[in-house]
Amino acid sequence: MSRPLAPSPRTRVRRLPDRAHYDAETIAAIVDSAWLCTIAFQWQGSVHALPTSHWREGTFLYIHGAKASRMLKALQEGEACVTVSHVDGLVYARSAFHHSMNYRSVVLYGRFEAVEERAHKDAALRALIDKLAPGRWDALRPISDKERNATTVLRIPLTEASAKIRNWGVKDDEEDMSWPVWAGVVPLAHVAGPAQTDPESRVAEVPDSLPGTA
Repeated sequence: MSRPLAPSPRTRVRRLPDRAHYDAETIAAIVDSAWLCTIAFQWQGSVHALPTSHWREGTFLYIHGAKASRMLKALQEGEACVTVSHVDGLVYARSAFHHSMNYRSVVLYGRFEAVEERAHKDAALRALIDKLAPGRWDALRPISDKERNATTVLRIPLTEASAKIRNWGVKDDEEDMSWPVWAGVVPLAHVAGPAQTDPESRVAEVPDSLPGTA
C-alpha cells in the first residue's frame, strides 16, 4: 500500500524522507500528546517564534489568549508555521556522527482564523479544559461574558501538515560495530508528579481525571 503524499511542496520532508508521515491520524496523535506548540510569524518587519498551549478538535488546531496579544493579532493578518515536538529517547552510537534522538514532530503551515460565534467559542474552550482534565468544565464556575469577551480563540486547519518520526535504535557503520564503547538508547518520558492541592481548596480529594492520578 502506498504512503500518503505530502499535501504541499513546503510540507514535503526532504531530509531523511523515510521518517516522514503525512496521514491525518499520525499528525493528530502527535498534536494531541503535546501540551505546547511553537508558532512562527512575522510582525512589523520582524520574525517571532513563540510557545503557547494548544489543543485539537477534529481537523483544526486551536489556541487562545488575551485580546490584546500581539501574536494573536498578527496571526489573523498573515501566514504562520506551527511546530510540535517530542523527544522520546537519546541514541548513543559508537561514533559521534551517529548519535541521535528518537522523536516525533509535526510542522503545520497555514493561516489562523478567529472563532467568533459564542457557542463555538465556548465549545472550543471546553475542549481545552477537557484536554487538561476530562469532564472538569461542568464542575467549574461558568465562564462570564467579561472573560469570554477578553479571550481570543483562533484555529488553523491541519490540512497542510507533515510529521517526522524516529523511533528505533542505534544505526552504526558496519566497521564500527566492534568498537569498545557502550551503545544503546535511553528512553525519555514526560511524567506527571503528585498533585499539590491548593491550601484554600474547598475540595481536598484529587480528581481521578487529572494527569498522573488515574
